[in-house]
Parts: sequence; C-alpha cells; structure tokens
Amino acid sequence: MSMFAPRSVELVQALQDVNMETLRSPAVGIRVDVSDIQSEVPVHRHQQGQLVLALKGAAICEVADALWMVPPHCAVWVPGMMPHSIRATANARLAYLFVQPGAAALPARCCTLGITALVRELVLEMARLPADYPGDGPEQRKATVLLEELTRMPVTTLHLAVSQEPRVRRIARRLAEHPADRRTLGEWAAWVAMSERSLARLVQAETGLSFGRWRQQIHLIEALRLLASGHRVQQVAGALGYDSVTAFISMFKKSLGKPPARYIAEMGLDAAQPYR
Repeated sequence: MSMFAPRSVELVQALQDVNMETLRSPAVGIRVDVSDIQSEVPVHRHQQGQLVLALKGAAICEVADALWMVPPHCAVWVPGMMPHSIRATANARLAYLFVQPGAAALPARCCTLGITALVRELVLEMARLPADYPGDGPEQRKATVLLEELTRMPVTTLHLAVSQEPRVRRIARRLAEHPADRRTLGEWAAWVAMSERSLARLVQAETGLSFGRWRQQIHLIEALRLLASGHRVQQVAGALGYDSVTAFISMFKKSLGKPPARYIAEMGLDAAQPYR
C-alpha cells in the first residue's frame, strides 16, 4: 500500500490496522468503510483517546451511561481507557483519529465536539499517512495543527443519555436504530413490561429528562444527518414520523434556536462534499 493511500478498512478490522500497544505518533487517522450490513465493534478500550467522525451514514458510540450519535458536523470524543463500543449503519464511511495520552488538552469525559471543515480535512489527511510517520517532518506539523484545532472545538449536547438500567437501555437502542418509531409512552411501557407512570419516573431518574425530551434528542441528531445528506425538510419530517412539517420545524427551532434550513446553511454542511 502506498504511504499516501488512505488506510481504508472494515469497522471490525480498524483496531487491528494499527498496533495500539506500540503506537508512538501523537495522532493517527484511519478511514473506515462499512460493508452492506450494519456492523458493530464490541466493547473494548485502549490507552489512546479516539475521535469518531461520520463521513456518510450514521455511527453510534455506546459508553456506560449514554449513546453518543455522530451528527454530520460533529465528532464523538472517547477518552483513553474508557470502555466503549461502536455501531455503524450499512455502507457508512467513518474516520477515526487516535490521540496519544497527553498529546492534547481534550476533555476527560465522553462528549460530542463541533467540527470545522479544517479539522475534518486534517483528520482525513492523517488517514493518508503511515501510522509511524517521522517525528520531525511535515506529518508531525500537521498532527500538531490538528490537535491544537481540536482543543478549540466546542462541546455540544447531541447525545442520548442512558444508563445501565436494562429497560432504559433497551428502549434507547431501539430508538437510536429506529428514530421514526412513534410509539406512545404507554406503548413503550408495555414493551418493557412496566406501567406508564413507572417508566416515566424511571427515564426521568436515569437520564434527567422527560421521556419526550429524551426521544427528541434522537430526532435532532437524525434530522441533522438527513439534512446534511441533501434531504428536504419535508422528507426529514416524514422520516421522523411527524404529522406535519410545521411541527418538525417548531421542534427543531425550539431546540437549536434556528429553523432547519438556516441551521444547516450556517453550519456550512454541504451534502455534495466529496468523500476522499
């Protein structure tokens, strides 16, 4: 493989592509192409922190207390030694960036970071470089710039809080995989063999949110992904099960402060942006 060719691997092979034990470079990128079936990396951990970007499709990082879904203008940051698993939709395209401990002042907790076009391109550039690039050349300088930029990226709240409680986690995974599922609270309660009132109290206690607000987080993240992929607002509203476009726009604006079209335009998301 040419040293300038992207290391493009399957999701389950990504961690095998780089020897995590002997890795010394401050930041190493990998491009991940998922096959035509949904794929999952089981729970694992490594000393390096990991940044996960979704270039196409969707990805979900699951940690002990939350599902972190990767919107198109963001990346999920998983600190080193934190147990996590990663799931991706069929035909998704992801990029990983592994960051050595102490290489950058990044958060000590799992979070979603807003990502600029510059950071995105630098991550893809790191994926074109060998993992053992020289420590005194242009590759090192690119890594330094990338890590400095990452420390400036804003932390967002686009995640779904869950817990170790099995019924809450079961509903969370179902909603993350099927955001258009419009079952009522009572119907979800029956699905996990609880009363409606008990489920409402449980979700509030475990996540700090009402069931409606909890589910709304999924709709926001899925809406951003679809809008950035070129779907019209009407299509997104239908895909998420809203009865009207107006209801969807109202939810979006109330949550993010702007209507969908304006939000996407100001974020600079381009559905036609090439994947390299």
